[in-house]
Amino acid sequence: MIQTDVLVIGSGIAGLTLAIKLAKQRSDLQISVLTKTNEGESNTAYAQGGVAAVWNFETDSFDKHVADTLDAGDGLCDEDIVNIVVEEGPLRVREIIDWGARFDREQSGAAYDLGREGGHSENRILHYKDLTGWEIQRSLMAEQKELTNITVYEHFFALDLITQHHLGYMVTRVTPDIECYGAYVLDKETHRVETILAKTTVVATGGAGQVYRNTTNPVIATGDGIAMMYRAKGRLENMEFIQFHPTALYTPAGDNPVFLVSEAVRGFGGILKTQDGAEFMQHYDERKSLAPRDIVARAIDNELKKRGDDFVYLDCTHLDPEAFVAHFPTIHQKCLDVGIDPMQDMIPVVPACHYICGGIRVDEHGRSSIKQLYACGECTSPGLPGANRLASNSLLEAMVFAHRIHLDVLKHIDQLDWRTDIPDWNTKGTTDPREMVLLTQSWRELKDIMSNYVGIVRSNVRLKRALDRMLLLYQETEALYTTTNISPPLCELRNLITIGYLVTRSAAMRRESRGLHYTTDFPNKNGHIETCIL
Repeated sequence: MIQTDVLVIGSGIAGLTLAIKLAKQRSDLQISVLTKTNEGESNTAYAQGGVAAVWNFETDSFDKHVADTLDAGDGLCDEDIVNIVVEEGPLRVREIIDWGARFDREQSGAAYDLGREGGHSENRILHYKDLTGWEIQRSLMAEQKELTNITVYEHFFALDLITQHHLGYMVTRVTPDIECYGAYVLDKETHRVETILAKTTVVATGGAGQVYRNTTNPVIATGDGIAMMYRAKGRLENMEFIQFHPTALYTPAGDNPVFLVSEAVRGFGGILKTQDGAEFMQHYDERKSLAPRDIVARAIDNELKKRGDDFVYLDCTHLDPEAFVAHFPTIHQKCLDVGIDPMQDMIPVVPACHYICGGIRVDEHGRSSIKQLYACGECTSPGLPGANRLASNSLLEAMVFAHRIHLDVLKHIDQLDWRTDIPDWNTKGTTDPREMVLLTQSWRELKDIMSNYVGIVRSNVRLKRALDRMLLLYQETEALYTTTNISPPLCELRNLITIGYLVTRSAAMRRESRGLHYTTDFPNKNGHIETCIL
């Protein structure tokens, strides 16, 4: 049994920023950070584009950034939260710069080189080449290593949030005052399940892109935090809004994850074209290739189905070669590695699952519906993304909410104590799994179900088929879970099945088309602004 003041589950920008801020403010607090792989492996590290923040007040303003965010969110943003994130964002970006993050500057060095992405009315994207997430993760890890009261537990897989349920009480979704006492976690190196007790717990586990066949998310993005919250009877919302990035590199082999061709490439002047070289975005939106992601992804999906093609092109051949390579060295090299010269050849691209806009419901301080439990980052639904996240707002959101959570934790941590009567994890009656093919095949089936029936375009028939087939997968996986020893692949499959169910169930509840959710049975908005709460 491990005791800690604050338990942070996840080591991306949300988790590490929070841990660093708490450690700096209170050297007497012990902060424990869990990561199920290495510390540097997170969704943050894969973010290419950058951080959206109002930086040049001569041309940009908070009002413009707010308006762009609300427009992309299609009526489901919480305007108060949008104002908070936009107005506090530049301060949080300044802090991460002070911690060593290196954003690109103009040639003169006097000002930052601000990029522009789809849905933005101004250039406001701070970036480090096309490796912004990697650079932020690097700076956070370097800052964290200077703080002795942060302990990072690598290869620790969170299994369940500990609540009154584990003390024998009946806990349901209407139970008042559910409390979190920490988490059960699997030490992947010793294969032991450890009990970690915490006065305060923070879920910062990132996204769930691996529920789809094509995703830009790393293999660790299995929705663990959202699934744990659902099992703990916490509140979730807006799970139907899955953002498909319009431009992932198309490869016949079907890489996992697929390689992201950043939206910043279109902001830099890249143009979407069909395979016969014709532009098509003008038929869907006056902003053309710089329309918000939901519009561009649906447009590409429609062109592919209409023409029977496997991909469209992103044309960069007209751009300045030297400037392109300087801004996008990783993308340029990846294209060369697969036999494409972006300065001579158009880049084949397809939409791929990129970001989940719903998740754990939190308030303006990052507090969830469960006491002593906060959540931060992509696993949450704080009211900022709405029905569709504006490009490069995610890193900003994580920094702002990490700051707000750390302030709220500091107000209450001294009035909290550990709950010490927590039982050990029950492993009675389990055996080692004998056939891993059962897990791998179920994983493939789930990805196929979600990709074919709950993708960019949906319908009642598709959603019904998805729910029917997922029920069988759920029953088979639960049978394995109750009769075999715990393993990360089994737990990740179990979590992804939960995510698949939540996305599909929420999609079936929304009887309209809004933002990232488009259904052929209800192709228009119904006029009512509703949130799907689970």
